[in-house]
Amino acid sequence: MYIAIEGVIGVGKTTLARLLQPRFEADLQLEVFEENPFLADFYGDRARYAFQTQIFFLLSRYHQQRKSVKEMVSNGHHLITDYTFAKDALFAGINLNGDELEMYYRVHEALGEKVRLPDLIVYLQADTHILMQRIAMRDRSYERNMESSYIEQLNQAYDDHFRHHYQGPPVLEICTNELDFVKNPTDLSLIENKIRKELTTILKQDNLPLENA
Repeated sequence: MYIAIEGVIGVGKTTLARLLQPRFEADLQLEVFEENPFLADFYGDRARYAFQTQIFFLLSRYHQQRKSVKEMVSNGHHLITDYTFAKDALFAGINLNGDELEMYYRVHEALGEKVRLPDLIVYLQADTHILMQRIAMRDRSYERNMESSYIEQLNQAYDDHFRHHYQGPPVLEICTNELDFVKNPTDLSLIENKIRKELTTILKQDNLPLENA
């Protein structure tokens, strides 16, 4: 069983992945975004540093997917990640253009053919003003100047992708506007049960930990 949590910046992907890990008796693979040396500069000047930022993320995520994710799934471990390999192309479509975007898409497509797809994608959705509140609350230094218009662009790109153009593994969409799965155990259990129900339909495997914890 391989579950990937997806959604826009600030929606709670990593937090949810950490909280679900023990409930599903799964390994955890988190995106290593802090290692990107261009990220802080990118948020200060997106046009100048977009290509370097995207290529670094693309190669970093590919390395994770080909090594760690493949190894865990091949060994029969249940796995939860806080991103999908495909997400990077959504960001590239907003941050790049012209020859840089065309080159990026070619590299992404070539690498993507070698990446293991999740069994289920959990798409966390929230309104832009909610996302901005959550970003402000976590107060990462490189996100302090993040523009609401950029998050709105990403939000629209994610919604458009999953609701109109997506072709791939099953997607479970969960609106998180009214949920607080950190402070409210009931909200966390609600999400957990939705995922278990979806997995029961998709995987049909007797060895999955599908009983409520």
